[in-house]
Amino acid sequence: MNTKIIKLTDVKENKNNPRVIKDDKFKKLVKSIKEFPKMLEIRPIVVDKDNVVLGGNMRLKACKDAGLIEIPVLSAEHLTLEEQQQFIVKDNLSYGEWDWDFLTTDFDMTALTDWGMDIPSFNINEIEPQIDTAILGNKMDKYINNAVKQIVLYYDIKEYKEVLETLDSISKEYKLNDNTESVNFLIDFYKKNK
Repeated sequence: MNTKIIKLTDVKENKNNPRVIKDDKFKKLVKSIKEFPKMLEIRPIVVDKDNVVLGGNMRLKACKDAGLIEIPVLSAEHLTLEEQQQFIVKDNLSYGEWDWDFLTTDFDMTALTDWGMDIPSFNINEIEPQIDTAILGNKMDKYINNAVKQIVLYYDIKEYKEVLETLDSISKEYKLNDNTESVNFLIDFYKKNK
């Protein structure tokens, strides 16, 4: 298999493509290609010996809308007809899921949206907080026969990181064990200095 740059007009759309793309996502794809055309070099459109698309039909359409003249393609001419069909389906499968905890901590949500990712929306009132027993650790015994209450706070990614860093600094400076003790320390401090 080899990658080459060819005229966009020489690449043929696969009429038997089982995937479709809706208007909003298509616009995001066109925008993505315009803003980051190197992505096509890293992940070229896969074609058969006749330059019919096996993988990347939506990207081909988006390249046309983006006004590209030439595009990188990867020739998979060695595949049998059965292997081509298998590739077409498997190339479009999505086995994994997004790790939203990781994304919301390590990525800017605005950038993710700009890059074309659909961020799920939710109604905060529908979220049912769960008690994280790992955080409670050795204090769990204290709560087993008592009613446990939990306060859930919502922050954007920048505020979230700042709050955690501040709580961590307070814990270290005053030799506290966890965020609960740090928050209780701040509440006590507020009460005493009110």
